[in-house]
Amino acid sequence: MSTATVRLRVAGVVTRCAASVIDLVIVLIVLGVAYLGLMLASFTYAPRHYHMPSLSLIFSGTATVVVIVVYLASSWTISGRTPGAALMGLEVVDVRGRRIGWRRALLRAVFCTFFGVGLLWSGVDAGRRSVQDIALRTRVVYTREPGVSASALAPPPGNGAAHG
Repeated sequence: MSTATVRLRVAGVVTRCAASVIDLVIVLIVLGVAYLGLMLASFTYAPRHYHMPSLSLIFSGTATVVVIVVYLASSWTISGRTPGAALMGLEVVDVRGRRIGWRRALLRAVFCTFFGVGLLWSGVDAGRRSVQDIALRTRVVYTREPGVSASALAPPPGNGAAHG
């Protein structure tokens, strides 16, 4: 099958939510490991006066947002998919089926972090688009084969093939 004839299938809300839960678990593990590292550093610095580090809500919230945004944006920029999306066979692409650039990935990561409920719109939208997809002109698609990115299957720009 030539790449010009490949039609990317847009992912539904259930698969996208499952990938998001996997990614959330990974982020929570990263945050837990960071806290353990902080505890170890605190103990190493002053073992006789050691106490569990207490983190303010503002620090914890900021750290959580930064980790989530960096995790999502870097994953989408580097491979088009987060580990959760890869496990579920999904990839984020632009409307032409190509991998999104770092600016759009960063905007999408911020949008998803602060308005995660926008994902649920993909359950009612006829095109299975989330609010983020509509605003940023992206799609979450099923990859055709394990290990093969959807952007590799997309036709090169300018050949007239429509992806809608």
